Amino acid sequence: MTLRRGFKAESERIAKDIWDAMGLEAHDRMDAVALAQHTGCVVRSADTLVDIAKLKELKRIQDDAFFACTFELPNGRRAVVFNPLMSDTRRNSDVAHEVAHILLNHRLSRLERLGDVGFLSCDKQQEEEAGWLSGCLLLPRFALVHDLKRRMAHATIATNRVLSEDMVEYRVRVTGVARQLAASRRKRSS
Repeated sequence: MTLRRGFKAESERIAKDIWDAMGLEAHDRMDAVALAQHTGCVVRSADTLVDIAKLKELKRIQDDAFFACTFELPNGRRAVVFNPLMSDTRRNSDVAHEVAHILLNHRLSRLERLGDVGFLSCDKQQEEEAGWLSGCLLLPRFALVHDLKRRMAHATIATNRVLSEDMVEYRVRVTGVARQLAASRRKRSS
């Protein structure tokens, strides 16, 4: 599946606008819970809603069954609920993904089942869009340029920004920033 024309640039603009509105600079890190709260969401750990034993059992049965989800509350606000059993990097990514769905006005449209539980999810196109935007929100191009200009290792960027190394490497690859900076360095040295 491919993203619609202009979506990637639009996502970078959305990320920049949000970072600016939150008062974040390129050297700062995006905390996805703060991001969700900035957009008006209530954020809760799933263990405040269900017994942690049930979450552990679900994780045992299917490790990737539940990362995070969004509910629309009666007052029109949204609540993002995350799985407290996931790592900090995973939680940061999952909450940002849910916020991306909200920012993009995605609607739940597909009925799915996991054992006895039925739930609604977004279609594949919307999942791809939310995945792309959440990456931009967590590590926008301008922040990645900032880190790479300082010759920070991917592992250091990941640690500083509470992201997985896979996420950092993915953003480096898809933005083309590393190639651009290398070409710029070659040009300056010649």
